[in-house]
Amino acid sequence: MKKELGVHPYLFPMPVLMISTYGEDDVVNVMNMAWGGMCGENMVALNITKTHKTAENIRQRGAFTLSIADIPHLEEADFFGMVSGNKIDDKFERSGLHAVKSDKVDAPVVEEFPLTLECKVVKIQDDEFGYRVIGEVLNVLADVEVLNEKGKVDPTKLNAFAFDQFQNGYYAIGEKVGQAWRSGAKMVRDAK
Repeated sequence: MKKELGVHPYLFPMPVLMISTYGEDDVVNVMNMAWGGMCGENMVALNITKTHKTAENIRQRGAFTLSIADIPHLEEADFFGMVSGNKIDDKFERSGLHAVKSDKVDAPVVEEFPLTLECKVVKIQDDEFGYRVIGEVLNVLADVEVLNEKGKVDPTKLNAFAFDQFQNGYYAIGEKVGQAWRSGAKMVRDAK
């Protein structure tokens, strides 16, 4: 039996993404957000509020980095979602994390996050459906510790966590439970 719950943003898992930008005087700003993700092979979409400091920085610089937060830095990642760069200019400095300038875009790379996408802005949409930034991924940086023997990212080594829209919790990600385009192969064969 199903129960109607009304209209809610109930998808799970939601990513925990860190958007890093430069503000005035090259001040590093990082924002925690869940309303974004891949929208093409080399494209990302971020749904943010246009009054955020991050949105202004993106408009000014035309670039950002998008990182996966990991469990060892959950406290800092949550802090970035609780504190506004519009109110606290040195919020990144207060986190104790470290950043270097991206070689590909005009944005910072947070050294402690294990996976970072370097992105340039290709379009900003501002309409009745919200404020959306579309970015082209120019490069991906990964800590060698999260790579497998073939040089690919191993999700079990990322220590990533997901956001729970139901109860505002964070949940660890890691156990592999199937293989895409193989786990359903028997059903495909049986359907022919």
